[in-house]
Amino acid sequence: MILLYLVVAALYGVAAWLRSASSPVGTRAGVATVLIVLALVAQAITLGNSVFTPDGLDLSFQHALSLVAWLTVLVALTSGVLTKLPAVGAVILPVAAVCALAPLAGGSPHRFPYAGASWATVHIAIALVAYALLVVAALQALLLTGLEKRLRRGLALPEDGSAVPLLTLERFLFRLVGAGFVLLTLTLASGLLFSEELFGRPVTFNHKNLFSVLGWLTIGMLLFGRWRYGWRGRRALYWILAGTALLVLGYLGSKFVSEIVLGR
Repeated sequence: MILLYLVVAALYGVAAWLRSASSPVGTRAGVATVLIVLALVAQAITLGNSVFTPDGLDLSFQHALSLVAWLTVLVALTSGVLTKLPAVGAVILPVAAVCALAPLAGGSPHRFPYAGASWATVHIAIALVAYALLVVAALQALLLTGLEKRLRRGLALPEDGSAVPLLTLERFLFRLVGAGFVLLTLTLASGLLFSEELFGRPVTFNHKNLFSVLGWLTIGMLLFGRWRYGWRGRRALYWILAGTALLVLGYLGSKFVSEIVLGR
């Protein structure tokens, strides 16, 4: 099984290298896509064995990090972000390679407690997909911010960034944000209303919930501003980055502090 983790990391790494190598674009992009698909399949096997245990879900920091990375690559690939913005892949793929090795550091001896297994799994799955959508959107927003700055300075766009008009990329970006916001709303609503049925305990006020709600409010205000006042450009992109940062702090950040720093 350790070998499979190394294979996943190697596949992501080679795919990232192919996308930046000086070979014919069509050839290297096609081979890189095949390698990414193989990496996703192999990583799904490792996650299935490590997260879904007979004693419950092991969503320790290491496994959560690997799972979010897997979903982020999956969303980026299936949504077309890796094709429209290859520079996003240059960030996602190396990070995914490192995160794929995180479970080798071990998981939590305490399995995730829940009362209704199937509904709790659905709740967690929706939450993780929402995070992945918004992480991909944030990476795209970060790249678009750089491209917009180049235009304001009168500089030519790089070849990869000029393949698709910026307005088209921006509309595509807000589709990702909108989908992520809907799933995030479902996650927060189900967690708030059915916490005892899902997890066997009532909702508690903690840092994770606080940052999650703040992130949800930030993304919601952005979408309202986009609809009501036509927000776009740098203002909208910064709001996306801020909202996603709050969500990452709420989930992965709280897990890191609790499990790694405090050892709980």
